[in-house]
This record gives sequence, structure tokens and C-alpha cells, in this order.
Amino acid sequence: MTWIVFDYGSVLSLPQLESDAEEMARVMGADPEVFKRGYWEHRLEFDRAALSPAAYWSAVLGRPAAVAEIARLVAMDIASWAYPDKGTVAVLGELLERGDHVALLSNAPACVADGLDELPWIAAIERRFYSGRMGLVKPDREIFDRMAAELGADPAEIVFIDDRPENVTGAERAGMTGVRFTTATALRRSLP
Repeated sequence: MTWIVFDYGSVLSLPQLESDAEEMARVMGADPEVFKRGYWEHRLEFDRAALSPAAYWSAVLGRPAAVAEIARLVAMDIASWAYPDKGTVAVLGELLERGDHVALLSNAPACVADGLDELPWIAAIERRFYSGRMGLVKPDREIFDRMAAELGADPAEIVFIDDRPENVTGAERAGMTGVRFTTATALRRSLP
């Protein structure tokens, strides 16, 4: 049985808008460039669950973040990743409609994963794996091995789609077929 596994950010969703990141910085009274640099500098550790939301947002802001600020930033962060790539979501819908086995594997903190799970195009995917819930991140091989084990699938039966070359390479090292996402049209042509 073949599993088709999608990444989330910049595959099923559009990339985070610059304006959304700037708005998060603005409401916190932070310099937008410093905020964005901190956002990405600490993100992989947040994705891995090595940082709590309080620790992550405090690191991003360069000061202790208050509970209300953390809640607001988490909500804004989820919203910034909630714009669907309509072309890819259409491909996903076609796969689900024809009965293909589809899963999701995303680097995302658990608090963001909770929000993404509420999105209709994500809720339709039965098997969802998020780094923040697993304590592992892409492109490390362990996350791919664990996902395959939890799916009960041989890695050779998994097609993994991601926009980041290093994540595609990580899946291939784990024995999966890697597909580098560029556009929904190209993806449709490359799928079995």
C-alpha cells in the first residue's frame, strides 16, 4: 500500500506572509527585523519541543513574554500559516476522493499543530504527524523512521512531498521516494 505524505508549510499552505510577521512584531512593540530573525533562529528548537511556547516567544522578543502575549502570538502564528495553497489542496482533495492513503508530516510546534488540525483541508487527512508532538524534526532520519513505523508502512511504500531539498533528501535517506514541491501542477504530474 502506497502512502502519500505531504509537508504543510509552503506545500499545503502558502509561505508565511511578510505582513503577518511584521504585524506580530508590531503588536509586541518589537523591531520587525529583529523579531523575524529571532522567529527563525529559534524555530527548529520550538518545532522539536525543546522550547516551550513561553521560552520560544521570550527568546524571539529578547525579554520575558507575558502569558497574554504568548496566547496572542500563538494565535497570530497559527493564523499566519492558515492560508491554503489552493492548487495543492485541490490535489490533496483528488487523492482523498479516490481513496489514496494520505498523511501529513510537518515541522510544527504542538500549539501550532493544534490550530492547524482545525483547518478543514488538514482535518480531512486522517494521519497527521507533527514534530512538536514527536520531539523530532525533519530532516533527521528518526522522524521519517517513526512516521513509517506508525503508519505500518515499509519506507519504500511512502512518497514524501516537501518544498525543502534537505527534507526531501532526509526522506530519501530513510528509503522513501522524495518529491520536491514547486507547484501544484508539477506535483500532480509527479504523483503515482
